[in-house]
Amino acid sequence: MTTENAGGCACGAVRYRLASAPMFVHCCHCTECQRQTGSAFAVNAIIETRRIELLAGTVTERSLPTESGRGIDLVQCAACHTGLWTHYAGAGRVFAFVRTGTLDDPSACPPDIHIYTRSKQPWVVLPESVPAVPGYYRTADLWPEDSLARRAAAKAAATGET
Repeated sequence: MTTENAGGCACGAVRYRLASAPMFVHCCHCTECQRQTGSAFAVNAIIETRRIELLAGTVTERSLPTESGRGIDLVQCAACHTGLWTHYAGAGRVFAFVRTGTLDDPSACPPDIHIYTRSKQPWVVLPESVPAVPGYYRTADLWPEDSLARRAAAKAAATGET
């Protein structure tokens, strides 16, 4: 992925840019992601929210349910309502889960893991080269060291710790 990947909504009103590569990319097969995207899964690139630059347009937010019951806040175009990224209750506002289908080049962010595969559609074939888990996983077990360091730094900055 280029370090300044851009994306936007379906109508073109919203444009955004990622200031760096994401920390990790999930392909989520939970039933709520299926329902919310109208697809068999959602591919989300996890990045620090401060690294998303809104270039044009207006976004709105709304809360949606998740399989965990904790919910998400969906950031979407105010005009066409395309979902652009989400904030999960467990990750807080420090991190955003960018829906990679809204990137100009979604192929630049292939999944690092497939999660909630217990509810994946039976006709979806998962690649053997990418980890897959029936639910969620321990971040420390799979994220690269530089991504774990970014995650820790973002959390520390959000809480005022150094």
